[in-house]
Amino acid sequence: MFSTLQATRQQTPIPAPSVNDDHHDVIETRLWLDEHVWLYKLLRSEDNVSPTFRFPDLIAACVSLVFTQQNAPSRIFRFLGTQLVLRTPQTPRRRESMWRTQYELLLALQRSPANRHPNPKFQLDQLTTACVALCQEEDGSGISILQQARRNMAERSQHGQHALSG
Repeated sequence: MFSTLQATRQQTPIPAPSVNDDHHDVIETRLWLDEHVWLYKLLRSEDNVSPTFRFPDLIAACVSLVFTQQNAPSRIFRFLGTQLVLRTPQTPRRRESMWRTQYELLLALQRSPANRHPNPKFQLDQLTTACVALCQEEDGSGISILQQARRNMAERSQHGQHALSG
């Protein structure tokens, strides 16, 4: 039964929550396959314990880490314009989730002038992938991501944000 639920999750599109729906703390995104494989290794790593962080935590930690730096937008767009753009557009992506707080950072970036005409338009999956890739470049061990996931969790707990239980 577990595998049936898991397969359904991957095949059934999940409607995105409206901006005014405060009950949804996680937002769906997609992650390009190379970065997903790397994060999956971190997820299964012996360093990911007490608690074991899942994809929403790991992706959000990557976004948070990138945005702790003053030049986050330029670093993200530089990666997109020099590395991701050279990959085939048909590269497989995996559906995952991230916490709303980090999604809002990426949404602001997606709506920024750097992502408007005459510049190319990058989507949420590309922005998310860039954050994961930049973190992988900086710390291939992923230890900094796990540390950031702890800080993010503490901040969410302090503000009373929790994932949906149903």
